[in-house]
Amino acid sequence: MGVSVGRIRVLVVDDHRIFAESLAAALAAEPDVDVAAAGSGPAALRCLERASAEGRRFDVLLVDADLGAAAAPAVARAVPDDGGGVVDGISLVAGVREGRPEVRVVVLAERDDARRAALALQAGASGWVAKDCSLQRLLTVIRGVLRDETHLPPALLTGVLRELTAARRHRTESERLVESLTPREREVLRCMVAGLGRKAVAERLFLSPHTVRTHMQNVLGKLGVHSTLAAVALARRAGVCPAEPGPASAGDVVERGGQLA
Repeated sequence: MGVSVGRIRVLVVDDHRIFAESLAAALAAEPDVDVAAAGSGPAALRCLERASAEGRRFDVLLVDADLGAAAAPAVARAVPDDGGGVVDGISLVAGVREGRPEVRVVVLAERDDARRAALALQAGASGWVAKDCSLQRLLTVIRGVLRDETHLPPALLTGVLRELTAARRHRTESERLVESLTPREREVLRCMVAGLGRKAVAERLFLSPHTVRTHMQNVLGKLGVHSTLAAVALARRAGVCPAEPGPASAGDVVERGGQLA
């Protein structure tokens, strides 16, 4: 069945079934809204793919901020290509915005959280809305993000701006530290970001393990960190891309007990 021109297609993504179905029913009562619901990140991705294959597309995704938390509270993964596994709300936002930039995403949250709201905006969300807001407020946000507006609760605005400013400052400092590395040390750092340990880096760069260990120690010293994991986190903030994966990385260990492997 075709969709009338001018109608807004909304996908509700929430693993709390009663809430998702109730919200979808309320939105469906609007004369210009078509709505569907998905109970997980992978299910949402399948909905998007199916709609695209049928020549349709969703305009707005409403994504639960705590998506997947009940199944895996400590999991924070990138959106899987095969549509399987757990996908948290912020990762789903990033994956959808990267693959389908025309889709607007609004995050639905049970509580105000400036840090997570900032992460959602950095991932590409256009809004952060309380789950208990009125239907009219939600409709205002949905229509607003389609006009390229960004919507945040007024009480969160100061905190979110503070978080975004701090993130920008950390990124600038991280970039400065990475720029202090020699070209060879940057190559080693890219291998570290890719998850390669000392042996794999040595094979990749045609260096001895001893030389690689020296480079890794120099990288940690110049970045001002004490572990490989901390160096990788700093590198990611600075936008360092991982080295392309290769067969040498299989089964290698990056860090044991905070020490270089």
